[in-house]
Parts: sequence; structure tokens; C-alpha cells
Amino acid sequence: MRLSIYTYAAGLVGLAVMIGLIVHEGFQTILQTLAHSGWGLLWIIPFHALPLILDAESWWVLLRSRDPEGYATRPFLIWIATVREAVSRLLPVASIGGEIVGIRLAMQRPLDGAAVTASVILEVLLTLINQYLFTAIGLVLLITTIRHTPVVGTLLWGLAVSLPVPIGLALLLRYGSPFTYIAEFTERILGGHHRLASLLGNAANLDQEIRELYQHHSLLLAALGWQLAGMLVGSFETWLALELFGHPTTAWNAIILESLWLAIRHIAFFVPGALGVQETGLIVIGSLIGLPADAAIALSLAKRFREIAIGLPALASWQWIEVRRITGL
Repeated sequence: MRLSIYTYAAGLVGLAVMIGLIVHEGFQTILQTLAHSGWGLLWIIPFHALPLILDAESWWVLLRSRDPEGYATRPFLIWIATVREAVSRLLPVASIGGEIVGIRLAMQRPLDGAAVTASVILEVLLTLINQYLFTAIGLVLLITTIRHTPVVGTLLWGLAVSLPVPIGLALLLRYGSPFTYIAEFTERILGGHHRLASLLGNAANLDQEIRELYQHHSLLLAALGWQLAGMLVGSFETWLALELFGHPTTAWNAIILESLWLAIRHIAFFVPGALGVQETGLIVIGSLIGLPADAAIALSLAKRFREIAIGLPALASWQWIEVRRITGL
């Protein structure tokens, strides 16, 4: 209950910040920037399918060894990837909410539950590693583009300080049995008949599946590569939007903006939709490469429009599946 209250409170504060930034920079100015793009801005909607396809390919690579019958087809995983993103971006849930929904949807097919969950857990870990790599690429490009500023120094410091997190998580999953420990702790505290304890009943199998996946180094590298490719390709959306706004930029600047605002958004995972945080981040990063604040806010609104345009149908399809599951249709 408290977590829900804090989440909604963070969302309301973020919304107030976003509205304040729009008012401060001038609603009419931002609207004119968006209008300058015309109908061409709609191209960012179908284009986003490419990063989603690359992300789903990463998942497919991790899952295919445990799916010899091929139940988890690429179109099926692309759909789940779309729903996962919509849940994480549009609903007031923690970042892991989309992954939980993804596992639930994947289990519509006759797949091993531990294998599916293990593939998603490692995919999340690889995403975390790729986020560091993508942010590092953006920082290197930023440093080579402009002089060293306090903002760049802060970003570098934050990246270095938080680096032990993915390293520690990777080592824990590789050499430890974290889910077995969680299951045993839950059983001691709540009792073996508690619902949560029963859900963790196959924790040992899950730990074993994760360790087995770790042994396939080529699969992990391939999945890592597909994810990073998706992040880099996603930068074209930023480049295209700014081009249509009448603020043309280089491919390098587009990567800088895309990588650093994604890093800021991941840090502010507790704010639903990164309301206010996304706009503030794009303004700060944009100012370093000469992008006006009104264009940065327009870029953020364009990204939010794309998230809604793709996310709402995805959420509707998920709810349709859930209704069919409940009613037995």
C-alpha cells in the first residue's frame, strides 16, 4: 500500500514538473515546433517496430535452446516485447512489472516455466549491462564533442559508482543460488503453505536453468549484441524527430541524447513514465549539444506520443488475452 502511495505521489510530482517546464518554455513555442514536423512525425510509430524486433530477437536467442519444438515464435515474442514495454512505460509499476507480465504471457505456450523465467532474468541482466555500454558510448561521444563540464563529470562519476551493481548481480546469478535462498527464507517466515512460498517452489530449478544458460557464452554474446543494436537503432527516432522539428543534428548527437536520457530514465524507475524526469534530462543533455529547451521538450512529447500510440493497443491485446483466460473462451 505504501509503495503504491509513493509511486502515485512520485507520478504527481513528475507530472507537475513536466507541466511547469512546458509552461516555462512556452506552450505555443513547443506546439509550433511539433507542428513544424507535420504528418511526417507519425513515421516514428512504425519505425519503433525495428528496435522491438531486435529486442525480441535477443530473447529468442536465449530461449531457443529450451524450446526445441519452436513454440516461442519470433512474432509471438515481438508481441510480448511490445506488451512488456507498454506495461513498463505506461502503467504505474516498477520497471520489472513488464517482465513479469511477459513471463505470464509466454506461459500461454507449452514452455518450461523455469526456462522462460531464466531467459527473462538473464535478458534483464544483459539489458542492464547494455545500458552501461550505451551510456558509456554516449559519454565518450559527448566528451569528444564538447569540453568537459560538471554535468559530464557527474554522469561519469555516477556510471563508475553504480558499475558494481551489474557486476555483482552477474556473479550472484552465475555462482550463487539466489532464488533458492529467497524461497527458503520465505518458507521460514511465511510457512510452506503461503501463496508466495508456493510460487517460489521451483526456485532450485530456476537457479539451475540460469547457471546452464550462463554456460552458453555464444548465446549470451549474441543476445547482448542484438540488444545493443536495438538501442543504437533507436537513436534514429531522435535524429528523425529533430530533423522534422527543424533542428537537424548529427547521428552522434542523436546517440548522445538517446543514450543519456535512457540512462536518466532508468535511474528514475520509481517515477511512473519518468514524468518530468525525461523532460528535464533531455533539456540538460540537449543544452550540452546546443539543442534549445523547447525542442527538447517537443522531442520528449513526441516520444510519449509514440509510446501511447503503440502501448495502448498492446495493453488492450494483453487485457483481451486475460479476459479470454478468465472466461475460458
